[in-house]
Amino acid sequence: MKTRPAIFAISAALTALWSAGGLAAEEFTKGPGALQVFDLEGLAATPLWIKLWLAVLVSTFLVGLFVFAWRRPIARGAAGGFLVSLATGHLVFGALDLPMLGGAIGLWHVVCWTPALVLLLWKRPFFDPAEGRWFRIWSGVMTAVIVISFVFDIRDAAIYIGHFSRQGA
Repeated sequence: MKTRPAIFAISAALTALWSAGGLAAEEFTKGPGALQVFDLEGLAATPLWIKLWLAVLVSTFLVGLFVFAWRRPIARGAAGGFLVSLATGHLVFGALDLPMLGGAIGLWHVVCWTPALVLLLWKRPFFDPAEGRWFRIWSGVMTAVIVISFVFDIRDAAIYIGHFSRQGA
């Protein structure tokens, strides 16, 4: 059966994700900032508006995964980018011996979600009357969610890169 290796890989990646949470992050405070550890304690220290935004973001990606990904390549791309960002961020930054802080999360979002954003902006399914109404709505919301996230993610990624590039110099 072809799905077993995929399920094993996803399970292994998620296990590594949660077990690698403390890599090189001891000197950083907990919270949602670019140079803060954003784990469960960091989430608890996060303002309500960010928690609500995260709920909208995750819900939008999950709708794409569970409702549209089976029939729509663009939804598969968005869901794939979301799952890859969740499953591999800690592994990649750990392998680079860099702490997984808010800025690293932002950087990894930009890396993993850009292909889906490019497809959404290029194909523009939210304007295509041949697409179903619910898919058009979802694709418009998904595009907005990624663009709004990138406003914060790009800023946080720049702060993170700036901080660690100065440290190595």
